[in-house]
Amino acid sequence: MASDVQPRRRRFVITARAAASFDPLGRSVAAARAFVRDTLQGWGFADVVDDAVVLTSELVTNAVVHAGTRAEVLCLRAEDGVRVEVADRYPERELPLRHPGERPYADPDRESGRGLMLCAALATRWGVEYTATHKHVWFRIDLPDRPVGTRSAGPVVPDQLLPLADSRVRVAVLQIDAGDCVSAWNEDAEHVFGYAAEKVVGRPLAELAAWPQTPGTGTGIAEALRLSRWEGSYGIRGADGRVIPVYASHLRVRDAHGEPSIVCLLVHDDERALLQTPVRVPVSDQLTEPRPADPFEVFIGSPAPDDLDGLLQRTVERARDMLEADAAFLLLATDDETELEVRATTGLPSTRQRFARVPVEAGTNRYGSARMPAVHDDLAAVPGAVPLLESTGMRSAVTVPLKVEGRLTGSLGVAAEVPGRYSNEEALRLQFAADRIALAVESARLGELERLRRGSLSFLVEASDLLAGTLDRDQTLALMAQMTVPTLATWCAVYTIADQSSDPFLSYVLHEDEERIDGLKELLSRVSPPEPVREAGARPWPETALAVGGETVILPLLARNRVIGLLTLGKPSEEHFRQEILELAEDLSRRAALALDNARLYSERTAISRSLQRSLLPPGSPAIPGMEVEVIYRAAGEGNEVGGDFYDVFPIRDGVYGFAIGDVCGTGPEAAAVTGLARHALRLLAREGLGGPAVLERLNAAILDEGARSRFLTLLYGELHPQPDGSALMKVVCAGHPLPLRLRPNGEVVPAAEPQPLLGVIDDLDLYEQTLTLDAGDVLLCVTDGVTERREGTRMLGDDGLAEVLTTCTGLTAGAVAARVLRAVERFAAEPASDDMAILAFRVPQQREGD
Repeated sequence: MASDVQPRRRRFVITARAAASFDPLGRSVAAARAFVRDTLQGWGFADVVDDAVVLTSELVTNAVVHAGTRAEVLCLRAEDGVRVEVADRYPERELPLRHPGERPYADPDRESGRGLMLCAALATRWGVEYTATHKHVWFRIDLPDRPVGTRSAGPVVPDQLLPLADSRVRVAVLQIDAGDCVSAWNEDAEHVFGYAAEKVVGRPLAELAAWPQTPGTGTGIAEALRLSRWEGSYGIRGADGRVIPVYASHLRVRDAHGEPSIVCLLVHDDERALLQTPVRVPVSDQLTEPRPADPFEVFIGSPAPDDLDGLLQRTVERARDMLEADAAFLLLATDDETELEVRATTGLPSTRQRFARVPVEAGTNRYGSARMPAVHDDLAAVPGAVPLLESTGMRSAVTVPLKVEGRLTGSLGVAAEVPGRYSNEEALRLQFAADRIALAVESARLGELERLRRGSLSFLVEASDLLAGTLDRDQTLALMAQMTVPTLATWCAVYTIADQSSDPFLSYVLHEDEERIDGLKELLSRVSPPEPVREAGARPWPETALAVGGETVILPLLARNRVIGLLTLGKPSEEHFRQEILELAEDLSRRAALALDNARLYSERTAISRSLQRSLLPPGSPAIPGMEVEVIYRAAGEGNEVGGDFYDVFPIRDGVYGFAIGDVCGTGPEAAAVTGLARHALRLLAREGLGGPAVLERLNAAILDEGARSRFLTLLYGELHPQPDGSALMKVVCAGHPLPLRLRPNGEVVPAAEPQPLLGVIDDLDLYEQTLTLDAGDVLLCVTDGVTERREGTRMLGDDGLAEVLTTCTGLTAGAVAARVLRAVERFAAEPASDDMAILAFRVPQQREGD
């Protein structure tokens, strides 16, 4: 059923269509709005987007929220308009018709029927159609009548009020692919930025764009490239390294294959009028009764920007236009009201960039203070009166304070290239405007500060997690640099100090442009390293100005009351550090310094532990005639603890060799002391001619003499006597240690000793020696409990498992037997070994025929 609204008819020839379905969920309404907006903007129907989105929102809300069914949205394009259809599966046939005494279509205070009322108000034509299973509500909006080729128009203005542009206007056109890399680069882009197309095609746009990276504030470049349409200011780094301010318009499109890309139009920032979309006044504002003018909106314009940077930039542009100035600037005061920070400028050279600082009190009289309005007839006559305008060519200026409840919050000023341009009348006009915007600026500043603090907290939490996740010195240095670039700075250098008598050493350099890292490192190497200072906080490093350029600050890396290094941050000459970023960098430097010092201590401890572990093991094994000997030792853990496992094979006298394999309870220095005592005592006592039981009994007494520092010890000790017939006589004592296993050539595996009491527990030991003979092909395998107690969940390898492995080693050399046992132990469980392992294998080689 169609309504009785009958405007003039146009022929509707469909030239394109787009459709989408939405589930009965609350978030589907927003998704439907985005679908219609993106579709119509892609078709170039910007004039009717807002009305179409409003109508779609109401109709989809009726379908998915009130009716509780899926909504199907169909957009149809014609040359002179668009038709949008919304269908749901709730074929209700009630239509709120007009009856005598009732308001047309619906009551705006009721939920039901409001969508149809809006259709009647905004659409050129609309209607409702029913089927047995569906209800279709459709509306059509025709494009407004304009001269052929006209999309929008503005009033006629005098030539002197037209926007300024170069005599040869250049519009850089870039196309960005789905991976955010440059895929097209036109001739104007080559001229504006200095890069040939082949130098930039394929590079990520993020490498070229100088995008604000303040944590917690603003839209990042990755987010902006995902939006269907975006306008705003940022910078592009030219081939000469300078940042060129640009105004950009991005449009996300898709090709015939459905692949998305972004078309970017870029002009110099002072030529933004070429691309900037004029503010569209809503139709409803034109139809409603006029309301009293808000002084803030009169100056700023409506709608006002919803972010601080946009509000400040709009303010300086309006101030410049209001007083017909050549330049304008706005500075915000620091919390202590001692300095002003440049936050927005227009018409000034690029060197006067954001976040540069000037003092509040620039002179001794009232005209040198930012707390009072001031008119400067000739800046050349009073050098330094307005520090921001030095060497800019400006001759006259007027500045006024921004105050909230009597507190200085900022300063607004305009300037001209001719002297004597301004009078007290202009100062009063500018002060009136400043009073109107001061509260809005302060509110927006506090909101930005809160977002920055939240972002900073999140940044520091993530940084702490990353730094706590490693104890490697080189990786810690890399993390420090990667967390600061590009979030806090353009480049970063880390100097480390080995000890208090050493000079800082350049240990790590990172630049957001990887191609400049080597050059930056070479430049820094030519400059004397900064002087270590214990005072916390950032301080400038002017010595780098000539070598590197730009602004450079140094933060000491303080840990455990000493300076262990320096964190150096730098920005190009066109940019300055803001105070909040420096405070965030200071917090990061404290955490990074502690992590770096922890890595140093860990490295030193690991080196000491490894050196001590090596000293507790024999330098090598002697060659025993007629015997194959193989030793494998694997320390568990990360190397920062000395293990308790040890082994030794040594000559006692001619034709007699001693061997031992043991395990001291625990790890660390106490275990290391017992290990060193045991290994050296065994050699000394054995060479005194004592037998195995006597050697172990004396060792037991020496361990007990250590008192509270003693540790119990399991030990397998033996003597090996090679025989003339090629066999080997072995005498062994097994004191609480895993039993040695004997492998015969036929695959039989049997224990080669009996268990006896371990050492370091009781005084009186009654040990005895057992004798066995290894024949040709026999293998004697000795291991520590790290082998037999290898676990996987509730399973343990055990003595039986080790015996099964050994049965597969028939005919192998001693080295092959030890290697196969180690491989079997490692494969028994997926997790790394938690205990040290020592494997000692002896084998009597079989005689070859003819020997």
